[in-house]
Amino acid sequence: MGRLIKNHWARLIILTAGAYQVGAAIEGFFWPKVFWDFATKTLDLAVKPLPLLQIINLVLGLWMMAWEWPLSFIAGSTIHRSFEARLAILPLAALAAVLLYQGTNAALYYLIAMVVEFWAYSEGEIICAKPWTLPQQGASRMNA
Repeated sequence: MGRLIKNHWARLIILTAGAYQVGAAIEGFFWPKVFWDFATKTLDLAVKPLPLLQIINLVLGLWMMAWEWPLSFIAGSTIHRSFEARLAILPLAALAAVLLYQGTNAALYYLIAMVVEFWAYSEGEIICAKPWTLPQQGASRMNA
């Protein structure tokens, strides 16, 4: 059996979270609700009368799916191959998702993906320039 390639696993989790986030944003346009409204009503301005939080979630969800699939103009770029960029953007996407009532599942998936991405980063995995490929023998530190 082969070794688990954690960045591919995290990529699948992030794709799932992005799809949930897009769905939550679209649903939030019809039923605007902040998750934390039981604690305070001050965040209600983020979802109505202007759907700012829904738009932020929609953009972030679409960006995360485009980044992780990836689209042709992102594939192989420096930002596509950067663990650091992913570990910086994932908490922001999770924060936006957890504020929207419908986005709590996406936020949980983003948190799990952050742990898996950090695990992959700490073990020295690399993200290949060509998406969904395996690193060549001797091209990374992960072949021990």
